[in-house]
Amino acid sequence: MDIVTLKNAKKYFSTGNQQIQAVDGVDLTIEKGRFTAIVGASGSGKTTLLNLIGGLYRPTEGTVIVDGIDLSALNEDQLTVFRRRKVGFVFQEYNLIPDLTVRENILFPLALDNSRPDMIFFERITTLLGLEKYLDSFPHMLSGGTQQCTAIARALIAKPAIVLADEPTGSFDVKTSQNVAGLLKLTAETFRQSLIMITHDLELAQLADRMIRLEDGRVVFAGK
Repeated sequence: MDIVTLKNAKKYFSTGNQQIQAVDGVDLTIEKGRFTAIVGASGSGKTTLLNLIGGLYRPTEGTVIVDGIDLSALNEDQLTVFRRRKVGFVFQEYNLIPDLTVRENILFPLALDNSRPDMIFFERITTLLGLEKYLDSFPHMLSGGTQQCTAIARALIAKPAIVLADEPTGSFDVKTSQNVAGLLKLTAETFRQSLIMITHDLELAQLADRMIRLEDGRVVFAGK
């Protein structure tokens, strides 16, 4: 079963009199429950493609279907609910709320949706990511790697249909990058998550079940 289907998906941006084709006619399916890495040079359209899948951008043309939902058919309010309930985001810059503890940051998506947390699941996530002793700490008290683990836990807590990670190791040294990527893979396998990770690091991309390469907004390689 496919978690993501893109049909002739295009995303163009206008800057002055110029039109930039960030994603240019992508046809792609991504199977549910797999770890997929998207690679490509800077400006190849990786982040734009991820944002189309996450409902942060609307396609200029074409169709984007995620977990059976045609995102093109949703209005802005519906897209907001879709992102909150169906997508877990992990960004390079963590995007943690500085005035909230680790525990509060992780549970924040559920609070936004007025949902009751599954504390057994919370304990499983935080134990797997090694966060138990940091739950009452604030982000500024943590290392970069621990902050990113907090962001991963936050992405998982609502049990989303898909987790999207945009260069989640981009600001780390090699060892920390490998640790964070390894934890992403481990959590995806443990909780049977569909995970899509953007990375410029081909070595980290090898951890994935499947690699997709973009050039100039087009898929030039899509491994099985």
